[in-house]
Amino acid sequence: MTLSGRVALVTGASQGIGQACALELAKSGAAVALAARNQEKLQQVAAEIAAAGGTSAVFALDVADEEQIKSTVKAAISQLGKIDILVNNAGITRDQLVMRMKRADWDTVINTNLTSAYLCTQAVIGSMLKQRWGRIINITSIFGQIGQAGQANYAASKAGLIGLTMAIAREVASRNITCNAVAPGFIQTSMTAVLSDDFKQKAVEMIPLGRVGAAEDIAHAVRFLASDEASYITGHVLNVNGGMFMG
Repeated sequence: MTLSGRVALVTGASQGIGQACALELAKSGAAVALAARNQEKLQQVAAEIAAAGGTSAVFALDVADEEQIKSTVKAAISQLGKIDILVNNAGITRDQLVMRMKRADWDTVINTNLTSAYLCTQAVIGSMLKQRWGRIINITSIFGQIGQAGQANYAASKAGLIGLTMAIAREVASRNITCNAVAPGFIQTSMTAVLSDDFKQKAVEMIPLGRVGAAEDIAHAVRFLASDEASYITGHVLNVNGGMFMG
């Protein structure tokens, strides 16, 4: 499943799922544009890629800023030559019961998790259309499929990503561009590390495979969807959740 000669842009690449995706894509031969707010962490990811013989470039990016998205995509294309693969991974949570949720927390999560994916896709789609090849992969969530108490903003943003995925897939399919989503279940990351042990235990009890997933489990799915082997898959949501959701 080689990605040699391909160039990927991964948002939220400084840690967790984004970092794992960046490392996996680089391992498969792609040059990777690493984008996130924390440039120091990005440099560490870039160093790991370089140590393994891969190619990457670091771009400080706050995906909530439209102008930063535009300038980052231009800089990545200028430095790496093109963008073949876009992984919209950047995401945050601002959990609260809906009756107490502040409008600012709603807007921040929607802008970071959903609007940024639309803006990043819009920024790269022109070059993909010209080269008649592209892979757009959105990282959604099981909670965009089943909902989650206290996460109305997060669940809405991730459900929105699924609709966005299908709409874009229909728009660009004739140009040999696919758009798919990966929906992680309970994955061990810094975002889930802060949850209580009781919550984690209850979550594991809901997973037929009986274990929490790893970021690499998501990265493997992303690598497949980015490859030529997945050329006849588009508008699809690939569930990587240990059987936690079957629908």
